Amino acid sequence: MDKIVLENTAKRYAKEWVFRNLSYTFVKDNAYVILGSNGSGKSTLLQVVSSALSPSKGKLLYYDNDKPLEHEEIYKHISLNAPYMELPEEFSLNEVIDFHLKFKSFYPSIDKERFIDICYLSEAKDKIIRNFSSGMKQRLKLGLAILSESSALFLDEPSSNLDKEGIEWYGKLIDQYKKDRIIVVCSNRIDSEYFFCNEQIVIEDYKKKAPKVIVS
Repeated sequence: MDKIVLENTAKRYAKEWVFRNLSYTFVKDNAYVILGSNGSGKSTLLQVVSSALSPSKGKLLYYDNDKPLEHEEIYKHISLNAPYMELPEEFSLNEVIDFHLKFKSFYPSIDKERFIDICYLSEAKDKIIRNFSSGMKQRLKLGLAILSESSALFLDEPSSNLDKEGIEWYGKLIDQYKKDRIIVVCSNRIDSEYFFCNEQIVIEDYKKKAPKVIVS
């Protein structure tokens, strides 16, 4: 995937517009941050861009080598990490990785053992996920997203549940694997989450002309 295009898109729930009149183009080798306060709708926008949600209005188009992608092909090109995504609690670390690899491949230089080492989870190979700390779970989820060979990477509040060392680890990892991708990050203006991003979308800018929908 080398381009994602939003054409006059909008999203609403019930009578409330989350955003509207949003046209934007995301291109490969660029990183973007969606900024907004809690409850502003930035996660909703991320889900729309990543095709997890459909827009209420407008068009959402994906291109690979300048050719339109069919909707059923999109999942092959993207990886996503978000607070609302859950890991299978009854699985061990090894089982989670094996399950993930049925759908996505890691970068060629990374096998399962290397992945575990990178995520600092070597002592938890056979540990059940429900017994992981919140920081371990977040490193695992970030590792699965960032280290998968995907051309579009979506990260929602990636520093959630990470301590200082974990945030530094995330920064180094994303810096190493950001090339040749479209990257979109959601953040509450935490600089360490999007230091590498070169374009910003402020979700509140697309609410100014978005009154409540009146349903008669």
